[in-house]
Amino acid sequence: MADLMHNEEHYVVLEPGADEVFLTVAEMLAYLKTLIQRHPQALSPDVSRQPTLERQAQVLLDRDCELELEPGRSVQWYAVRLEK
Repeated sequence: MADLMHNEEHYVVLEPGADEVFLTVAEMLAYLKTLIQRHPQALSPDVSRQPTLERQAQVLLDRDCELELEPGRSVQWYAVRLEK
């Protein structure tokens, strides 16, 4: 039987001054919601127009891989496949 954890999509998060972090899809969405709440000014107009925080996070996850929190400081995330 296949190990389902290794079939699930994961993300690696790269943040300046921090170690890389691997997150599941649910953890990544929660992380993005926290970033949005802390840095609402960082959102592009089309993302900020989304009706809910959940939708804003989902749009970022689906469409982008970077969020500039302030000039010269960005968070990046990339989908990765974890191997056994």
